Formats: sequence, structure tokens, C-alpha cells
Amino acid sequence: MTEHVALLADLVRRPSVNPMGRDVSGPEYLEGRVSDYLVQRFTAAGLTWVRQPVAPGRDNILVRLEATVPAAPVILWDAHQDTVPVENMTIEPFVPVVRDGRMHGRGTCDVKGGMAAMVAALERLAAAAGERRATIVFSATVNEEFGFSGAKAVARLWAGDDEATVPNDTAARLLVGPRPTLAVVAEPTGLDLVVQHKGAIRWRIRVPGRACHSAFPEQGVNAIYPAGRAILAIESLARELLARHPDHACGPPTLNLGTIRGGSGVNLVPDLVVLEVERRVLPEESAHEARAEVIARIAAACGSAGITHDEPFLESAGLADATRDPRAAPWVERLSARARERGAAAAHTAARYGTNASVYTAAGVPSVVFGPGSIAQAHTADEWIDLADVGLAAEILADLVSAT
Repeated sequence: MTEHVALLADLVRRPSVNPMGRDVSGPEYLEGRVSDYLVQRFTAAGLTWVRQPVAPGRDNILVRLEATVPAAPVILWDAHQDTVPVENMTIEPFVPVVRDGRMHGRGTCDVKGGMAAMVAALERLAAAAGERRATIVFSATVNEEFGFSGAKAVARLWAGDDEATVPNDTAARLLVGPRPTLAVVAEPTGLDLVVQHKGAIRWRIRVPGRACHSAFPEQGVNAIYPAGRAILAIESLARELLARHPDHACGPPTLNLGTIRGGSGVNLVPDLVVLEVERRVLPEESAHEARAEVIARIAAACGSAGITHDEPFLESAGLADATRDPRAAPWVERLSARARERGAAAAHTAARYGTNASVYTAAGVPSVVFGPGSIAQAHTADEWIDLADVGLAAEILADLVSAT
């Protein structure tokens, strides 16, 4: 299989940058170009597909390839369409360049390389005359990098929601069908299988003040001062968390203050500071309880400052080990065996990051994370992936379903 090289180049040429919650616009943002390309490709391959609208300009693309044997299980393959932004990259982000067997460009590693492997395997299986032991549903999802809303839209297809409340889901629900036996989520795992990883909860904290001229600061309330106390409380808790469960396979729980926005000029007393925080949770932890601990620490440090906490804009549980599920375990082992047969180590590992897999697991679909590339290259200034690994991943995924 060599089609993955041209396929990956086509994906990189089509920008799909996630705005990451910012008020930005331009031709590089959102996933529409990738969505349109996939639709054209699947149509040409004779595959059955539907669009599932998630947000304006952001559609999941869902594809179904039926098994050739009766009573076959359904396996979900998932790869997200979006990439992180391109500021400060040292290469042309949307010009795929191949050097020394590697392709450089934004998304090559995270996760258009994994998507190319899945699409190439899907097309190979569709064109082959051999037996297919499982039905494959492929989901090309949106907004993985900043909220998992694409995966959540797929997951609700199995939740028994009233179709009248989500009319755009009707065709998608019919195509996806019953809850799959297993989900394989594409991320750069070095062709290992990530069977556990962290979840996360992210939200905004609003620290109020009262604006006035800086010549008379006593007439206002400077929002930055209580925000500073809140920041110190966050820092203190973050240090404590690193000492909890230090030997956990996923690493310790963590807390991070990611952005601070406040003030509009040095001669103005600021009336608002907004902080964005992220608490990463272990598979055994409750995201709700983890958030409550942060809120309590800030309240203890800031007293009656009137601080408020927005509802989370991202909340996901950690990924539980799919090998413990009797339905999924044989397919996880089959994936491991096929990878080893192709020369990959296929180790079962844990990760500190989060993926769409936690969303599917929460919806009752045991999940593993698998794909070409290394997480060390994801989001980097000169992002790249080894093309041989992309081709190998495509072979392994096709092998998973094939009779041999």
C-alpha cells in the first residue's frame, strides 16, 4: 500500500485549524476542506457515507463498510479532522514536504497520518474480494483539540435520544447502527496500544472588579489583586497534586493555569480578569470532584471577592482499560497480534494526554488508542511523521478485519 503518501499530502494541503475558542477567522480555520475532500474520496470509492452537522462549518463524516460474514461485530475507527494552530511554526504548515522518509506539515502526526492510515485501509478493504470479519464504521470527527464535540455527537447516536431533538442525527444514527464492540481511536502512539489515559476538565474563572481612572485607584476595585491570590492557590494545589499517585501508569493528576486575560491599559483599574484552567484526571477520578477541589481552594484564598466559575467547556473522564471488557478483549488482542506480525512492538501502554476514546468509553464503547507517529512530534514547530509507519498502520488496520 503506497496510496497513504498521496492521501496524507492531500489532507495536509487542506487546512483544518481549530480556533481553540478564540474569536478568529480565515481560510485556514475549521474542518470543512477536509470534510469535503473525504466526501469526494468516499464517493469515488463507492462507500456509504453521511455528514453529521456538529456546528456551523463543522461536520463529522461517517462511513460504513459492511462485514461479509453474518453476525459480525461493529468496530469504530475514529480520527479527528482538526489540528492545533500554526503560530511559530518553522516550516510551511500546509505544504507537505517529504525528506528522509518523513512528511512534514501541520497535522502530519496529529492526526492526519492516522487518518490517512484508516482511510487507506478502508478503501483497500472495500476494493478487495476477501472476507471481512467485522463491519467498520469510520468517523472523521471535528473539534477534538478543544472540546471533543465531534466525538460527543457520535456518542449520542447510541444514547437513545429523541430524534425530534436532534433532527440532523437521523441519517447518522441509521448509518452507525448499534453500539460498536470496540473503538480504535487514531493518535500517534508509535503503533503501541494506549489502553489507559487521563481525562480532563477545563473551565473559565471570572474575577470581578470595578473600573476607574488610575489616578484615583481607591475609587475602584482592581480585579488583578484577587486574581493574583487565586493564581497562588492554583499553583499551590498544582504542586500538591504532583505528589498524589506518583506511580500511576498515567502519571499523577495535574492542574494547569493556561491563560490570563485582564486589564485594558496601565492607566485604568481593571474590572475583570478571566483565567482558564485545566485539571487532568486519572481514570479512577471524578472530573466533577476534581473541579470542586479547585473551586474550594480558590474560595479559601480569596474570600468574598465575588469570583465565579463558568460551566466547563470541556469535560471528559479518563480512559479505562478495554482489555477488561470481555466483548472487546478478543479484538484488542487481535489488533495487538496483527501489529506484532507486522513487526511493531504493540505494547499496551498508558498516556498522560486525553483523546476521543474517553468519550466513546463513557458511551459504553470500550476503546483503545492506536496509530502511527510519536506524541513527541505532535503540535511541534516542524511537525512530521515517518511515512513507513503510516503505511504499516494501514496494513495492520486492514489485517484486523481481514480473514487472514
